[in-house]
Amino acid sequence: MAYKKWQSTPLPLASLNHISRNCSNVQESMDFYVNVLGFIPVKRPGALNFEGAWLYNYGIGIHLLQREPGITYTTNKSDQINTRADHISFQCEDIDLVEKKLVEAGSAFVRRVVEEAGIEVEQIFFHDPDGFMIEVCTCEKLPLEPLIGGNMTNIRSCLMPYMRTSAITTIEKF
Repeated sequence: MAYKKWQSTPLPLASLNHISRNCSNVQESMDFYVNVLGFIPVKRPGALNFEGAWLYNYGIGIHLLQREPGITYTTNKSDQINTRADHISFQCEDIDLVEKKLVEAGSAFVRRVVEEAGIEVEQIFFHDPDGFMIEVCTCEKLPLEPLIGGNMTNIRSCLMPYMRTSAITTIEKF
């Protein structure tokens, strides 16, 4: 399908609603997302006729779905952590505490620091029980800077609750 005709007007999206994850064991994955990442289980529509769980926190939902037998899903079940793999990223308030908790849990992870224009962003990458990559970062330190002209009015309403005031001020200058 050609997407060329969409170049002039993007879809009218408001925000990210949820990430859906196929899991080998919904309960194990739910325990991970609740106890490690702090998500809260929420009511799931009864009309869904397959095992799963809905979780919510930080302005995003995660839908955990029980894998169907015999269906192949792509996961990274190796111990190797590739920081460029498909992943979901979360802001954090204390990256050292995140690392401490991962060490205590015996979880493998990679910690990186990315420097941009004198600003250091810290990242920690690790896997959920099915091999899906999770990133926890201090990405809010980087200001949002548009690459092309455009209306930045809607950006402020989409900013995460943890966005620093300095980043918001930087955005309002555009």
